[in-house]
Formats: sequence, C-alpha cells, structure tokens
Amino acid sequence: MKIRSLATCLALLAAPRMAAAGETTTIKVATLAPSGSAWMKKFEKWKSNVERRTEGRVKVKFFAGGQQGDERDAVRKIRAGQLQGAAVTGVGLGLINPEVRVLDLPFMFKSDEELDFVRTTLAPEFEKKFEEKGFVLLAWGDVGWTHLFSNTEIKQRSDLDKTKMWAWVDDPIVKKFFEKLNVKNSVPLGVPDVLPALQTGQINACYGSPLATVALQWHTKVKFMTATPLSMAVGAFTVSKQAFDQIKPEDQAILREEAKGLEKALITTVRKDNKKALDTMKSQGLQVIDSPAAMQKDFEAEAKGVWSSLSGSMFSAEMLKRVQELALQKRK
Repeated sequence: MKIRSLATCLALLAAPRMAAAGETTTIKVATLAPSGSAWMKKFEKWKSNVERRTEGRVKVKFFAGGQQGDERDAVRKIRAGQLQGAAVTGVGLGLINPEVRVLDLPFMFKSDEELDFVRTTLAPEFEKKFEEKGFVLLAWGDVGWTHLFSNTEIKQRSDLDKTKMWAWVDDPIVKKFFEKLNVKNSVPLGVPDVLPALQTGQINACYGSPLATVALQWHTKVKFMTATPLSMAVGAFTVSKQAFDQIKPEDQAILREEAKGLEKALITTVRKDNKKALDTMKSQGLQVIDSPAAMQKDFEAEAKGVWSSLSGSMFSAEMLKRVQELALQKRK
C-alpha cells in the first residue's frame, strides 16, 4: 500500500498541472521579427484571436525584435521555463530538432510549390519529433528566398573574397556552405549583431530574404543583391509542451485552430511582401545582379556537397533522399 501511494504521488508530481478554473495562463513568446513587420502583424492578430476566444484564460506576450536575444537564447529560455514559446527560423528549429534543417538546404527547391509539397508531406513526422523533444509546433511559416546582399558585385566565386560576409554563428549549414565555397572572410555573428556590424564595417555583406533584409534595416547598408537565391528559409511558431499541457483541452484546440489560420496567413503574406520589399529596395537604389550560369552551376555543385556532408549527422541519408524525391515529384 505504501509503495502504491508513493508511486501515485510521484506520478502526480511529474504530471503537468492544468490551469484551474478562472486561472490565466500566460504564454511568453520570443522572436527576432521586428515590431511592425509582416510577421509581427500576423502574430498579434493570432494573439488577439486566442485571447478573445479563450475569454482571457490564455494570454500571450510577444517579445519582438530580439528582445530576448538570438534564437539560441530563446530556445534555452524555453527549456529553462523563462519563456513558453518562440517564433523562429530554421536555425532555431534546428536547435530543437536538427533534422528539420533539411528544408533549408541550399539549392534544394526551385519553387514555392516544391517546398509546400515537401513540407506538407513531412509536417506530421516533423511535428511528432518536436513533441518528443518537448515542443509543440503550432504553425509553419516562411522567411523567404535567401539572396546574397553586398557592397560589391558577386558574379563568381572569387568575388566572395572581396567581401566580409556575415555567417550566422548558430547555422551549421551556412558554415559548411561557405567552407565549400572557400569564403575567406566570413564573420560569425548572431542576428542582432548584423546591423551594427554593417554600420561599423565589420562586415559588408550578408544574406537573407528581401523582406527580412528590409525589416531588419540591413538594406540601408548594402548596394547589390544576387538575382539567384541560395535557398528557401523556413520558420515556425513553437511552444513548450510542458506549458501547452497546462492549458485546458478546449483552449488547446483554440490555439491549434487559430494557429492553422496563422500559418496560412503568414505564408501567403510573407511571399507577397517579399516581392514588395524587393521593389522597395530597388526603388531606393539596390541593384539586382544577374547570376551567370557558370556561377549558378558552381554554387549548386558545392551545395550538393553540403547535402552529403551533413547527411548522417544533421539528418539521415533516408530523410535527404525522401526530400529530394518529393521535390522532384512536384517538379515534374
């Protein structure tokens, strides 16, 4: 009897405590997305809908613009219980489940449709693995097609030697790709450090989607953009499973339902606004430099070397093969 009682007590202590009647659960969410950006506008709409539909039982507080640090800091704080969620890029997602980075590989996709098909097909599997890691992936999103931005034209690999190129310190894909391309002057920095580094001349080149580059104000310090994108950068909105499990089932259902609407709105809006952002930059003097076929071929060959190098460590060879096959299936 005593053993059974002790086991029961331990089980009760280990189980997540669900909010009592009338109690408010607050979800604190970090993101690098700046206030007023396309992403934050959709996040705020989601917050408003969730708080209204749960009648205040669930409150959401966003920390925008890297207030909580880089994505590594956000993930660490979630695990420590200081935050309950984060809206992150593939880099942040990879700190939770590295395998998801297969979606960010350079030159993997040639269209939005290919990404959508692959991501939709594999989403249930990825989401299950996130839950196993203690995170609930509520909504997928896009950052957009990633281009090189610089103050010198980049038309061949050797032109990279003229740059001091930012390399996100927590991104092993970029690190490996730049190694393959023999980038000699890459500077490892976190995202919040990029603008100050551009302002001081510590770096004079970076990469990102047009929308992210405008939102983060990097576009004010660069003159050129490569026409050919390197990759499609994805993202997602995730919360800790421990925090999610404390919410009543009926309110969990509301969060998930609103998140599906958020996902659709994010992807649609971000793709549209990426085009607007590029037009804005061009009107302000940004020059889009055509990428010669030789450079594209060179970069793509090195990109496939990145795939092989990371296969078996970041993601399985089987996962890489599945993504390739699915992309080709849609490409046909």
